[in-house]
Amino acid sequence: MTADAFLLYGTPAVEAEPVRLRAGALTAEFVNGNLRTIRYGGVEVLRAIAYIVRDRDWGTYEPALTDLTVDQGADNFSVSYSASCVGPKGSRLDFRATIEASADGQLVFDVSALPENDFETNRCGFCILHPIAGLAGSPVTVEHTDGSVVQTKLPFLIDPWQPFKDLRAITHEVRPGVTAECRMEGDAFEMEDQRNWSDASYKTYVRPLALPWPYVLPAGETVHQTISLRISGAVKAPAVATAAEPVRVELGEAGSLLPDIGVIIYPDEVDAALANLSTLSELGPQQLMFHYDPTCGHGLDALQAYARLAAAYPAKTTLECVVSCVGDLDAELSGAAGMVRQAGLKLSAIAVSPSVDRQSTPPGSAWPECPPLEDVYSAARRAFPDIRLGGGMFSYFTELNRKRVPADMLDFVTHCTCPIVHAADDLSVMQSLEALPFITASTRAIFGPKPYRIGPSTIAMRQNPYGGATKANPHNQRIAMADRDPRHAGLFAAAWTIGYAARVAPAGLEMLTLSGFTGPFGVLAASGEPAGEGDVRPIFQAVQGLCEMAGLAHVATSTSDETKVLALAGRSASGETVMWLANLTANDLTVDVSVLGQGQLVMAPYTITRIG
Repeated sequence: MTADAFLLYGTPAVEAEPVRLRAGALTAEFVNGNLRTIRYGGVEVLRAIAYIVRDRDWGTYEPALTDLTVDQGADNFSVSYSASCVGPKGSRLDFRATIEASADGQLVFDVSALPENDFETNRCGFCILHPIAGLAGSPVTVEHTDGSVVQTKLPFLIDPWQPFKDLRAITHEVRPGVTAECRMEGDAFEMEDQRNWSDASYKTYVRPLALPWPYVLPAGETVHQTISLRISGAVKAPAVATAAEPVRVELGEAGSLLPDIGVIIYPDEVDAALANLSTLSELGPQQLMFHYDPTCGHGLDALQAYARLAAAYPAKTTLECVVSCVGDLDAELSGAAGMVRQAGLKLSAIAVSPSVDRQSTPPGSAWPECPPLEDVYSAARRAFPDIRLGGGMFSYFTELNRKRVPADMLDFVTHCTCPIVHAADDLSVMQSLEALPFITASTRAIFGPKPYRIGPSTIAMRQNPYGGATKANPHNQRIAMADRDPRHAGLFAAAWTIGYAARVAPAGLEMLTLSGFTGPFGVLAASGEPAGEGDVRPIFQAVQGLCEMAGLAHVATSTSDETKVLALAGRSASGETVMWLANLTANDLTVDVSVLGQGQLVMAPYTITRIG
């Protein structure tokens, strides 16, 4: 199993199996002290109820559980445990949790926390996740802390801020005749649209963001919170699972062209790329994206290195140019243009963004000092008059949704995503793919048919807009906000990459970047990885396949269970259809591809398969 895990995840460590709990038609999974995948009659009601403690950089503590007791009755279950979070300088927070559920659709999750000494945190309390599939845009009943009740809807397009504040309860329809009320006691709660960060959920959380953070929990003062889920309406308990039906693939009509595929290159990666030119040619990206950041000391040397690579590998080139915005904008950008010319770097496009826009401005926070984007883009256009100009955010859709750029001044808009901003478990990372169509639909709603690029988007976080830095990951774990992720080296990343491309394909992107070439985000393996140093990671096959499909007409594709299998199809001018399939699960799956005359095939965990 260790060898298999290493191939799948890039690490021998596997996640512990969840404890599966049942109370009549109510089922849930208990994982690391929290509940996820809460279903009633087999339908997902809540994605999670979790008690979360975050540090001043929004990192999440992972306390070890003690005194854990799990009792599964005939028609009920109960769980209790203790846990502790140890912060900087010996600060400590202890808490006691109990969970009770019964067959009448009632579930109560209660936590009392006691700081041993003053404990600094950005958040301490419950997070409740509502799923998005089937719920986005649907009616809900919201009860506020003042007792008022409002009939409203969950947002369909992604809300940049908080759709609901001062929450006491929220009720939604699970299925016709069945409703679920989630009641929150102990503090004022509010909801944010987590699809902003590519999480597949609406998150209701404790402590309004408009209040100061980080804040201190005073020593010796108990913090008590309770979440109560009450489901009304009778359904039968889900039947015992039988042999799974094959996942069926269906094809629709052909549409826009599939995008160019790019790879991101950093200055310190150029020599490795030049040493592996044959592999770069085999990969076949249509675009090289060069990251240029004068606030990190990048200058003429970096541009000269990029020029050497661009000369050795002829492709379109885009300079991802961070603008420090210190002093005169024309002087800064014309200086950069002069160095590009001096370096002999031939560019197809440049994307610019003020350095401060890489940091998030949460609700209630003051926007940082920054020149108007109109001035930044005008200066960039004057400095680089003969190439395409792009803008947006070098961070995530969240920041683009909150600071909407004047796109009429641009030739294209761009942003990235990262699936481990809030959670880094395998299920949450794969579920993040569900949010991507909402991100692209929301971007199109804001900017219309403007040419649109996404990336670089990778599992690991290349830059942290929400804290001082990304999290180091020396022990190769599954860590939120980590600067590298072991799964990038495994089959997991290949499946995630094909799944990502499949989810955004209907948006008609002009460019998609889902990897680097070398380095922690690249397709080449490092020492200690399953593939062996200098060989290719499994993600190579995925990116290569996407490169080969660039320019084909996208064929609308669906599967009967898109939580398990995603498919991407393209059609050539001669009428040939090519399809890539990705198994998004840790299980063997049977897939029916008779739509392409192939019958059925069995896909191993996290594998990708080309048909045609």
